[in-house]
Amino acid sequence: MIFNIQRFSTHDGDGVRTVVFYKGCTLRCMWCSNPEGQSFAPELMYDERSCNRFGTCVEAGNGKLSFSHDGSLAIDRKAVADVLQFADTCPSRALTVSGRKMSSQAIFEKIKKDFAYYHRSGGGVTLSGGEPLAQEEELDELLRLIRAEGIPVSVETSLHVPWEKAEKRLLLIDTFLADLKHTDEKKFRKFTGGSARLIMDNFEKLAEANAKVIMRITVVPGFNDRENEIKPMIDFASSLRNVHEIHLIPFHTYGEQKYRMLGRESPYGHFATVNNETFENHETYAIARGLMVKTG
Repeated sequence: MIFNIQRFSTHDGDGVRTVVFYKGCTLRCMWCSNPEGQSFAPELMYDERSCNRFGTCVEAGNGKLSFSHDGSLAIDRKAVADVLQFADTCPSRALTVSGRKMSSQAIFEKIKKDFAYYHRSGGGVTLSGGEPLAQEEELDELLRLIRAEGIPVSVETSLHVPWEKAEKRLLLIDTFLADLKHTDEKKFRKFTGGSARLIMDNFEKLAEANAKVIMRITVVPGFNDRENEIKPMIDFASSLRNVHEIHLIPFHTYGEQKYRMLGRESPYGHFATVNNETFENHETYAIARGLMVKTG
């Protein structure tokens, strides 16, 4: 299941790329910027800013949706058993469904439209999410279709999956754009619900397999921005023989509006971004450890 296909991207790998966003993730990072990609099931998203109060969604909702006294739409999300019934009910697209099933062939047909751009720019396809490596056979089928055309493939991944899910795809993926969020198991579990050790083990196994990996570190205030937290992450990156480049990415609040659209409160929206001086210090240390660094 996917929740978006973004064409002409230039921020998710080299050149011009098509990014396929798979739905479903094994983590619940408190600062997640794509909360609509966390659940493996389709979800309703409501953007009040686009709502024209046509009422077609209320009619289709059979009592599960209603307009409140202030004109906002109230959704009884627990009572809505089939969110897909609302996929095409809103003319203004204020109410949408995040998540739809597409065959690998259908996704590939969209990717094929931009073959010329990939060749000219050195681009390709990036699989994102959610967590693409948590997907099953449909991901493997798409990877084989892309590989048969010689198009480069990158995967944006947390590596929070059983190693077998990465291992079986090694020959089908050119570059792993992999996140390292923390090296402290206790703090990682508190803020994400997952295991830092699993991720670090998978980084080490990718190194043993000599897979191409670019490590990404999202610097999150209150979670991993302190010097005594970032340095062990950079040290770990420099210890891996296949990691030569890291990206230091500032935390942002772009996902805050998406949480509201899902009827949820953003767990991390009140935190400020990391200042430039902090980034410069982290960058200086990473360069001293022999790593090429990109920020932003």
